[in-house]
Amino acid sequence: MTTPLIPGPLLIVVMDGVGIGPSDGGNAVTLARTPNLDRLAAEALHTRLVAHGRAVGLPSDDDMGNSEVGHNALGAGRVFDQGATLVERAIETGALFRGAAWQEVLTGETVHFIGLLSDGNVHSHERHLHAMLRSAAASGKRRLRVHILLDGRDVRDGSALDYVERLEGVLTELSQDGTDARIASGGGRMFVTMDRYESDWRIVERGWRAHVLADGERHSTASAAILSARAASPGISDQALPPFVVGEGSPILDGDSVVLFNFRGDRAMQLSSAFESGDTFTAFDRVRVPKVVFAGLMQYDGDRGVPRRFLVTPPVIDGTLTETLIAAGVRQWACSETQKFGHVTYFWNGNRADPIDPALDVWREIPSDLMPFEERPWMKSAELTDATVEALRSGAYGLLRINFPNGDMVGHTGALGPTILAVEAVDLALGRLMAALGDLGGTLLCTADHGNADEMWKRNKKGELLKGDDGGPVPSTSHSLAPVPLYLWPALPGFVLRTGGLANVAATVVELLGVPARADWAPSLLVPAAEP
Repeated sequence: MTTPLIPGPLLIVVMDGVGIGPSDGGNAVTLARTPNLDRLAAEALHTRLVAHGRAVGLPSDDDMGNSEVGHNALGAGRVFDQGATLVERAIETGALFRGAAWQEVLTGETVHFIGLLSDGNVHSHERHLHAMLRSAAASGKRRLRVHILLDGRDVRDGSALDYVERLEGVLTELSQDGTDARIASGGGRMFVTMDRYESDWRIVERGWRAHVLADGERHSTASAAILSARAASPGISDQALPPFVVGEGSPILDGDSVVLFNFRGDRAMQLSSAFESGDTFTAFDRVRVPKVVFAGLMQYDGDRGVPRRFLVTPPVIDGTLTETLIAAGVRQWACSETQKFGHVTYFWNGNRADPIDPALDVWREIPSDLMPFEERPWMKSAELTDATVEALRSGAYGLLRINFPNGDMVGHTGALGPTILAVEAVDLALGRLMAALGDLGGTLLCTADHGNADEMWKRNKKGELLKGDDGGPVPSTSHSLAPVPLYLWPALPGFVLRTGGLANVAATVVELLGVPARADWAPSLLVPAAEP
């Protein structure tokens, strides 16, 4: 241990989805009334951090950051190749198709693929699906079925038909040699299948009924299902499309194989559990549980071994910030509401589902509301703040970390007005936390994991705003490539913060607390101020 640079508890606040974007009419962060963020900009040491692309382990700098890789980098102190990168490499080298798990998948009578049909590269990439379909057909599999989840969240809303058209082109290509390859079912990702942290099992149940039981509204094609839903509910987002079954349906039967082709874990865990939990599963009535070869594209939870069979090995993240502080005897506290609870715990701790040491790493979950985020853009910011102030005042913790989901979860709706309110709710919470820290002599380290609310209008690759049919801006529901802020408050005399990436935060934290950093971590952002 060295001498700490700060006297009191250190609070890390992650403002999910609050990046530094262009100051125009589509930036909910700059449009919001944010007296406390303004105060931080005026009083705190501050800098900006890279939160996307290779700086967080993604394949290229064209890839938007996301909460999974952002929290991995924040908690790990260094950059690990993430799911998208690992899967790309396994497909390019052929390692995925030489693996024992893929060979087991090929034993199925029908091979079913379930996942997010998108090129957002946050949970999945259509390129991975296309490659697996082609490989399965080349290996002699004659019955292939795809159960598609439409995005409109990590990619432009309203683009679902584009992805369906490309997939159907691949399926048509494969069908020319006698392979029976079709889309079997689908729905919007936020209404069908892709729940996370067990916030609403009804979402997974809808997917189970459509994908496994072929029980749902029937349409001649997936495109017809999408167009029908849009006609019935004008303005419906791709992510909210209702479940559908194509043609006569293709239920998943005993002797089949199922590949869940999402590589990210948080929204894949529950469907994996529904397939693998046997008689212990009680979340909903599955009606029928087929005996299948089930495989995830990756293992989504290494601690609990879910799923048991997976095609690509996930990164092994060790030597995290949490482990380093536990070794130094620093008691920690982690909190968020359900929607982001796993990010500030599971992902922060290097993809571990349980506390590393429950006595020194205490977790608190605030249950999220089960209603559209744009209808309650403040979400649980008040309750989260209440719990954090209580934890601060207890004096029991040297480090506290919390996540406010508002900027990301409401930003994903594409609704500018509610997202402005979401940012204002986070700012109000910051004011309360700063007041509590001021009373205790504590320190705030405030940042974000990626951008989103900062760019609510779509742009092309040149940065120019896209215009809709009405001549107005096209709403954006995806993350952005924006850098994110980092504020250290109160300002630390004699120091400045240099620019860096999210991975630099861990070494900064331990320097503030007087704990040695690991030699393989990205260096601290604190540097001595230049002499006047």
